[in-house]
Amino acid sequence: MKAVLVARTRIVYAESAFAGLVLWKVPSPIVGSNHAFKYRLAYVVNGVCVVRYDNEVGKGDHRHFGTRESDYSFTTPDALLAAFERDIARWNRENCDP
Repeated sequence: MKAVLVARTRIVYAESAFAGLVLWKVPSPIVGSNHAFKYRLAYVVNGVCVVRYDNEVGKGDHRHFGTRESDYSFTTPDALLAAFERDIARWNRENCDP
């Protein structure tokens, strides 16, 4: 089996903010992960990626929130999307202009 594209979308939140999501089902886990998905989800504000979830080869599942990076425990694509959406909402709450 070859990798199969499950989802690719771009969601515009504002003139200066959008999310890009790409999810692939892969024939075997990539190095550093233990599931059959390869993904990258990014929230970009004013041209800067401020929230990102990905599982690059060798690094495994992790997330970026601002300048901080931490491990992410992948369970399902739905849980991944929910965590990403929560982080977008958190970023917007913590970084909005009063």
